[in-house]
Amino acid sequence: MSASFLRGRRIAITGAGRGIGLATAKALHARGATVIVGDLDFESATTAAAVIGPGTEAYPVDVSDYESFAAFHKEATSHAPIDVLINNAGIMPIGHFLDQSADKHRRAVEINVMGCINGMHLALPAMVERGRGHIINVASSAGKTPVPGGLTYCGTKAAVIALTETARVEYADTGVQFTCVMPSFTNTELIAGTSGLKFIPTAQPDDVAQAIVHAVARPTADVFVPKIVGPILNTQPLIGRRLRDVINKQLGAYRTFIDFDPKARAEYQHRIDES
Repeated sequence: MSASFLRGRRIAITGAGRGIGLATAKALHARGATVIVGDLDFESATTAAAVIGPGTEAYPVDVSDYESFAAFHKEATSHAPIDVLINNAGIMPIGHFLDQSADKHRRAVEINVMGCINGMHLALPAMVERGRGHIINVASSAGKTPVPGGLTYCGTKAAVIALTETARVEYADTGVQFTCVMPSFTNTELIAGTSGLKFIPTAQPDDVAQAIVHAVARPTADVFVPKIVGPILNTQPLIGRRLRDVINKQLGAYRTFIDFDPKARAEYQHRIDES
């Protein structure tokens, strides 16, 4: 791929003020794309746009609110249609299910699930009419396997995986592509205070960003980061629950969202509580 193979492409990314979204925006801009940064924190979006480089646009968006997302989409398409929408915004509340408030569970569903649905509902009509376009939904490997302490998070990401795959089938003859990105533990604020997994390296935001760049260049249905996670998760349904549980316990997956450092996680927790 040439350094500027995305020149002329307009790509909108939600939750792009930090973390995976910001790394992805940088990587796409470096390859010539015009990037439209959306974030609930408009200050972080404008700061990100300045860091990313010339031509980058920044707008506020609350992905859980349809009217807010519609306003973002209107701004993003005011100069030209978007070629790619990356639904990246999400939150990760963790801890024992009953220790978390009902409002926290509801907010995770609104952002993680309705955020993707809202974005797809807004972007798809123009893409279908044009006969081309690409929607990329950032889910998580946690949507493919149980992770105690992440009950609602796992449920929301499983929903994103299912809705992306269903959209791929429903719109198979329209020319619109669909990709679901499923990172494992990634070194962003979402995993603050946790210990990660044994034997599986913690990914970096740039790793996920590069995988998304490749998916934009050569659309594929599923993207796992790191790649080894794919074969592990895809074979788990075949080995039965008992053996799966043994393996996941050895990996540390059944304790990492329960045995975490609340102090190290306090800043992130405060931010999502205020979202």
